[in-house]
Amino acid sequence: MDPPPPPTPPPPPPPATQTTAVPAPAVLRRLSAVDASLSQLLHRQNFLPRPLFLLLELSADFRLFFPVSLSLYLSPIPSLRPLLAPLILGLLLDLALVGLVKLLFRRPRPVYNKNMSVAVSVDHYSFPSGHASRVFFVAALVYLSADAMEGALVESRSGGFVDRWIADGSERKFVELLVLVASAWAAATANSRVLLGRHYVCDVLAGACLGVIEGWLAHRYLRL
Repeated sequence: MDPPPPPTPPPPPPPATQTTAVPAPAVLRRLSAVDASLSQLLHRQNFLPRPLFLLLELSADFRLFFPVSLSLYLSPIPSLRPLLAPLILGLLLDLALVGLVKLLFRRPRPVYNKNMSVAVSVDHYSFPSGHASRVFFVAALVYLSADAMEGALVESRSGGFVDRWIADGSERKFVELLVLVASAWAAATANSRVLLGRHYVCDVLAGACLGVIEGWLAHRYLRL
């Protein structure tokens, strides 16, 4: 008998393909470089006192702003609750969206961002600016809720805070002043993020746009 034929060797494995990371488009790289150069220039040319920026930073911190808003919601002024509900829910929405976008982009903070307090720094990512989105969310919500706030002030006249501090018939002027203060606070805080060295200009612009959108969403869909 003839010996059995030798077994056929298995086919060779296909050649391994090398995967390389796709580089960012040249336009994005150039935009990022211009953004970084402009941000560093603004940071170096700043002449305003640093404690002012730190105060603005703390005023817009979620861990301070959220408990204050929640305390006002639980205060014995029922006319404020319909206004504070979208504020509280919007702050939670802002926290989630900013965290998601930061995880997607993972842009490092500026290298000249020094002495960042542990109480303020919760991550090492820069895009978008959470402070900018938060303050512009609040400013947009205050602007959109101006008529409702005026009505709440009129309903709250019962010999308490409103009667002591706001003259009868001047509710509209008070609300307009509140809108102006919220807008100025938002603009100052957002600019301070660049001047303080915490963020790049594009981080702040993106955060501001996100905050305005969140303000509209909260006013339109998050009312209880």
